[in-house]
Amino acid sequence: MQVTETLNEGLKRGYQITVSAAELDAKVVEKLTEAQPDVEMKGFRKGKVPMALLKKQFGQRLLGEAMQEAVDGAMNAHFEETGDRPALQPDVKMTNEDWKEGDDVVVEMIYEALPEIPDLDMTGVTLEKLVVKAAEADITEALESLAKSSQTFEDREEGAAAEDGDQVVIDFLGKVDGEAFEGGAAEDYPLILGSNSFIPGFEDQLVGAKAGDAVEVKVGFPAEYGAENLAGKDAVFECTVKAVKAPKAADLDDALAKQYGADDLDALKAQVAERLEAEYSGASRAVMKRALLDVLDEKVSFELPPSLLEAEAKQIAHQLWHEDNPEVEGHDHPEIEVTDEHNKLAERRVRLGLLLAELGRKAEVEVSDAEMTQAMMNQARQYPGQERQFFEFVQQNPQMQQQLRAPLFEDKVVDYLFELAEVTEKEVSKDDLQKAVEALDEE
Repeated sequence: MQVTETLNEGLKRGYQITVSAAELDAKVVEKLTEAQPDVEMKGFRKGKVPMALLKKQFGQRLLGEAMQEAVDGAMNAHFEETGDRPALQPDVKMTNEDWKEGDDVVVEMIYEALPEIPDLDMTGVTLEKLVVKAAEADITEALESLAKSSQTFEDREEGAAAEDGDQVVIDFLGKVDGEAFEGGAAEDYPLILGSNSFIPGFEDQLVGAKAGDAVEVKVGFPAEYGAENLAGKDAVFECTVKAVKAPKAADLDDALAKQYGADDLDALKAQVAERLEAEYSGASRAVMKRALLDVLDEKVSFELPPSLLEAEAKQIAHQLWHEDNPEVEGHDHPEIEVTDEHNKLAERRVRLGLLLAELGRKAEVEVSDAEMTQAMMNQARQYPGQERQFFEFVQQNPQMQQQLRAPLFEDKVVDYLFELAEVTEKEVSKDDLQKAVEALDEE
């Protein structure tokens, strides 16, 4: 087997791999010899079929497999010998397209090598960690939100008109073209006005209604409505308002605390404070991570693989275009132009991504099975009732596994770098932290 360099420009590499016909034949014979003891053929005892006959019978079938193994072996040996790590999957193709059995196999391999990444010196790197304590007012606001979510409804005074946020208890009968339709009727239905639980326009027409009123609600079903027989149709709902009820937030007391699994109100306050400070800590970490990445971006410079830059710039352009055009789903849109801004952002992301990956490799950072399982569980919660199917999908999909593992790995590398830096704490207000977080999106 012969490997000859054909290209060496920057990070681009090209090699010609030649596998001789004799090597291929030897690999086929090796495979046949391995299988020979188990082969049965009419006229011969098991394991006694002559090699020449085996080769005639199965040699052609094994030739392609032998070619693939030979080329893969040559590639692996090359990468082990040179230390090169391809940025993307190498482009490999046969150059002698008129190849026939008995010829040497000549393969061209082209790839971009990952660059040599210089060592990082964290000496003198200082970072500021913003610390926010849960204020009493914030705790009270959170408790009041919990009380509101546990609200009940009490009858308004007789003759009181329904307001937005009130609950109206109604009987209704829906008709299209004068005919009642399936699923369009209910009795004693409790509807919260402003909840948008009914089709657009329905709840608005019940604002101002009083108990005992008969209200004719006229609406149009959306064109994309799930039931085809109703999609795009105008409908009339004959409604009878049986009660009008005002919302009443739950009291901030021990009973409310018990609804949320706490022993008493003080215990619930402590839980709320802990949750708020965990949220503040997460936001503070994001701010400090950006500061760290800014430092790394300035401290380290190296050549970047053009293929990675191009792919990342296109991905950024595509993502930003969809953010500006949220109504467009999928890829049914004009070609998106990559701008200088996209290329600049791509350079930063690729450089930092390669740097963090290399730092993590040298520091032997690993994502444990337990951490992956937790990540899968967190993701699976987005698919209620389909958790098992999601787990099985991830287990059978290496690309999905990598998508889950990558942010975990990056966070662990960032935590490792935090430990190497000099970190000072600064206590700030919630508003100051919020401004710092908002500044991240503006950059």
